[in-house]
Amino acid sequence: MSKIVKCLVPVSGGKDSQVCLELAIEKFGSDSVIGLFCDTQFEHPLTYEHIEKMKGMYGVEIITRSDGDVLSECRKRKRFPSDNVRFCTNHLKIRVTKNFCAWLAKNQGDGFEVWYGMRRKESHGRAKRYEHTIDDELYPPHIILANYPKYLEKMGVMFRLPICDWHERDVYEKLGDKVNPLYSKGFDRVGCFPCLAGGDGFKDIAFNLDDFGREQRERVRVVEKELGKSVFTSKRGYQKDNENQLSLCFVCQI
Repeated sequence: MSKIVKCLVPVSGGKDSQVCLELAIEKFGSDSVIGLFCDTQFEHPLTYEHIEKMKGMYGVEIITRSDGDVLSECRKRKRFPSDNVRFCTNHLKIRVTKNFCAWLAKNQGDGFEVWYGMRRKESHGRAKRYEHTIDDELYPPHIILANYPKYLEKMGVMFRLPICDWHERDVYEKLGDKVNPLYSKGFDRVGCFPCLAGGDGFKDIAFNLDDFGREQRERVRVVEKELGKSVFTSKRGYQKDNENQLSLCFVCQI
């Protein structure tokens, strides 16, 4: 990489990371910003298409890195991820980003900012975790995310949460109709399709959305048989699985 990177934005294809990329380009210029897409090899085709579209939309380089896939991680650990055990995120996203940050800082001989799209309004957990975080301040990586090593700070890598105070409506107002089309299909989060650590209702909807969703269901069924475990955590979440019909869990009916 010949240019000096001033800002790295991990992008998922979702709206929060996209708006961070847009804000970073406004501040630093597209020549000084790069995006990093950590491919879990479990994304919807619309997400891959949107990542490619963003490159032209913003005139920015988005680098893709992958260190395996979700279902292989499940086989390796003989279980599916859960809300409390997100080994897929740790291995396929955080570790990949951590290694890329170290490589980039060493390669260009200088540090840079990393802009993450976490918002306090997303959840009670994030509100508590980032209660005292200021959106225009820089922080050592390990302060923002405990899984990041302290040596990155010594290499000049610093994190910023530029939209930590934003509401969801602020993100949509900024991006308009430039967001991933999965949002218009009723999904409020974009990432693995579906997130196997997510709620049963979300998995239910994703598996029944389209041909790709049904293909994903068949892939997961194979792993379920190998592990002797179901990807669903409650009987209420997916009562009509064999009939391939949609049945929302009580969480999604609120």
